[in-house]
Amino acid sequence: MILSKAVVTDIEPIFHMIASYAKDGILLPRTKLSLYENMQCMTVAKEDGEVVGCGSLHVLGHDLAEVRSLVVAQNQKGKGTGRAIVEQLMEEATSLGVEHVFSMTYEVLFFEKCGFEPVDKESMPEKIWKDCLSCPKLRNCDENAMIRRTNAYIEQSSKRFVSSYSYRS
Repeated sequence: MILSKAVVTDIEPIFHMIASYAKDGILLPRTKLSLYENMQCMTVAKEDGEVVGCGSLHVLGHDLAEVRSLVVAQNQKGKGTGRAIVEQLMEEATSLGVEHVFSMTYEVLFFEKCGFEPVDKESMPEKIWKDCLSCPKLRNCDENAMIRRTNAYIEQSSKRFVSSYSYRS
C-alpha cells in the first residue's frame, strides 16, 4: 500500500467510496466540486494503482484540525489502511504545528485504537459554528467526538516547560 496526496484522477473513486458510506448514513455526502476544491487536504491509500482509502485533514484553527471523510474500500477493512491514513494525517498536522486533531465518528473503537479519546462535542466551537449548523443532523447528532494530541502539542508543551524553568545568569 502506498500513501500519497490526492491528485485529480483520484477524485472519481474517492467520490464513489464516500457516496457508498453516505447512502448508509455513515458519512455526510460530498460533491465532486467540494472534493476537487479540497483535494490538497486529502491523503489516499493505493494498492496496485487503485484508490483503496482516503481521508483529509481540515485545519479549523491555530490548534485544531479535523480528520474528515475517512473511508476504506470494503475489501480493505481490517488491513490497517484506515490506521495508516490516520497516522499520515497526524504527521501532517504535526508538521503544520497543529496541536490537536479530532474526528466526528461512529467508529469510536477504531479511533480509540488510533490513540483518540472521547471529548464533548460542545468543546469544539470551531466545528459547531463552521459545519454543524448546516448539517441535517444538527438537532439529533449521534456522532461521537474523538480527539488526539499531536507531536506538535508534545513539543510545544516541552518548550513551555523548559522555558518556565530557565534561569538567567
